[in-house]
Amino acid sequence: MGLGVRRIRTAAASHNGGGARRYDVVMFDLYGTLVDIRTDEESEEAWEELRRFLDDAGAHYDNATQLRDRFMGARALATAVPANRDPEWFEPDLLPVYRAMFSLRGMRAGERLSREAAWVFRRASTRLIWLYPGALDMLAALKDAGLRVVLVSNAQSCYTRPELELLGLDKALDRIMISSEEGVKKPGAEFFRRALEREGVEPERAVMVGNDEQCDILGARSAGVDGIYLRTGISPYSDPMESKKAVLSLKGADYEGLVSYLLS
Repeated sequence: MGLGVRRIRTAAASHNGGGARRYDVVMFDLYGTLVDIRTDEESEEAWEELRRFLDDAGAHYDNATQLRDRFMGARALATAVPANRDPEWFEPDLLPVYRAMFSLRGMRAGERLSREAAWVFRRASTRLIWLYPGALDMLAALKDAGLRVVLVSNAQSCYTRPELELLGLDKALDRIMISSEEGVKKPGAEFFRRALEREGVEPERAVMVGNDEQCDILGARSAGVDGIYLRTGISPYSDPMESKKAVLSLKGADYEGLVSYLLS
């Protein structure tokens, strides 16, 4: 057990039976906040891996370049903003694009096969994925102290749901909200309002933890929610080292500092 994990558990233990909490709900971003990830969706190898999977399933494409061209065409159609949606905060779901890769070759593919195709591409295009050290212990410590932990992530469900399961986060979180499933994304206030409504809390009883000042801190603030900023290695390059708009800024995935603040 690392020193940071011990301190996280010690901070939580010292709070048990303590006074009133600052918040009831802690919302978390995923990539760059709980998980470090590097992907390359331009990778020729990734497109070839997807092509082989489709070919084995009966949907033949001559080469990876042809497949990528067809995919991008289908993606352009799938990501068109509906007339009744706000284009600034609309988030499409890419799963129909993977389904289209079968239908373009005369195959009818259900959700299971489409999700398998998406996961094949995601795995092949991922160069690195791991939990920041202490992430699971931090979530457990907050839950043990009586807080609810909720994921509010800009992501594609067909990629992220399997990754949450792979990393053990699916069971560590009380609620999972993914932009492609909601049809809205951060920093739009609607995404945060939905999380507040589902948790049944007022904005002042929730806090958002994230590594992107615009999406996580300012987005949460637009819904009346406090923000805690983690400046990690995959924060936007233009982001400040400390966010003046956050109630707390931490360097890196400093979960010890996060738990100490939340439980003090």
